[in-house]
Amino acid sequence: MAKAIPTVQIPSELVNSGVGGVCMMSTTWRDEQHPSFINFISTFLSANSFRLNFVAIAPDFIFNCGGSSVAFIFVTNWDCTNVSPIFGRIQKLKMQFGHLYVVITLTTKEQNDSFVSSYFKFQMELGKPTFIPVRDTEMGFEKIVKIAHSLGVCRRQDAKTKLKSERKQAVQGMDIFLKVVTSIPGIDNHDANSLNQAIGSIEDIAKASKEYILENTDLSAEKADVIFRFFRDPKFYLSPKIN
Repeated sequence: MAKAIPTVQIPSELVNSGVGGVCMMSTTWRDEQHPSFINFISTFLSANSFRLNFVAIAPDFIFNCGGSSVAFIFVTNWDCTNVSPIFGRIQKLKMQFGHLYVVITLTTKEQNDSFVSSYFKFQMELGKPTFIPVRDTEMGFEKIVKIAHSLGVCRRQDAKTKLKSERKQAVQGMDIFLKVVTSIPGIDNHDANSLNQAIGSIEDIAKASKEYILENTDLSAEKADVIFRFFRDPKFYLSPKIN
């Protein structure tokens, strides 16, 4: 019986954006794998809303998901007698990518023991990069997609938090603007919004002439005169109080 293709839970905000992400696979790595495994990867990515591209890249995979980019080295055949090239490549690529993970398929105890001893022999720094041992290649690729997806979701959530913060600051800034401008005698919220849209900041309004205010807003000549005098005549700017 054929193995069912598992899926990773993709949040609605990523699904609605068109694709969950883009997976770039190294053409060199692809050519070293069995065609049936490449077919599994292609089907798995499609089932999880990822688009697959074959590219001549240094890592085995680069995923772009939710604004986050992450690179992977995927060792599918650990050779206990020839580990130096693997660690040399890891050392080189970790200097080039901010997010790099190394997934290694270890199917036997001998391979596992070899990996552990090699890890310390080559003096790898814990977590730089992160190593992920797996028992089979399918499991390894599933973990790769989950990591890429998780980083994408976190990046998207950080972006949303930043937008909310910027929105909050903008609202607070507008509240202060309205309090200052409506403290001018006879100026209401409509007038304040008109001044904000046509002229800009309180500093710009303070520098504006009566003629400029009349030409660029719907305020009356009387209100333009009051605003002009407010920022220049102590009798005006000392008397109003901001609530």
